[in-house]
Amino acid sequence: MPATFLKSYLKELSALFEQVNAGEFEEFIRELAEIYNKGAQVFICGNGGSASSASHLAADLNKGVSFGREKRFKMICLNDSIPTMMAYANDVSYADVFVEQLKNFMNKGDMVIGVSGSGNSENVLRAIRYGNDHDGRTFGICGFGGGKLKGLAQRSLVIQNNDMQKVEDLHMILFHCAMQYFYKQDTGIK
Repeated sequence: MPATFLKSYLKELSALFEQVNAGEFEEFIRELAEIYNKGAQVFICGNGGSASSASHLAADLNKGVSFGREKRFKMICLNDSIPTMMAYANDVSYADVFVEQLKNFMNKGDMVIGVSGSGNSENVLRAIRYGNDHDGRTFGICGFGGGKLKGLAQRSLVIQNNDMQKVEDLHMILFHCAMQYFYKQDTGIK
């Protein structure tokens, strides 16, 4: 029965809320705030559902938080330019679709956020590696225990669950929490 399935899904999801590491979320907020205050850029990327989540966070910070403020977030979602991605995928490799864009835009001190439910998306890992190797700050948003992303990124926020949809659900909730936190900072980002 659909209603029974819905109740079960939501009950499992609700139980995961208690497992979110508040310290990791606070580190995520602190990193974003430091980048914002320095006027540096944030690059975010992901695949599949994580690509949608990455794009959504970029929209929330670029418009939802920044609109009407003199100082704004500078966030670029690397998976939003389909023609650019497809050109690199076709002519170079799918594993390089994000890192090649970072070569065009990233400056020392910018931040690269990789979103990967499994923590093992090679193109996301390469973007994080590039950020590390070019004096950037890196943050991994992942599930499934973190995968390779957890160990590669300088900091990470890990959902300790192996259900991709529930991992992605929690990523979006945490991204919305970040957006609302920054939106409510009336006197500037702290």
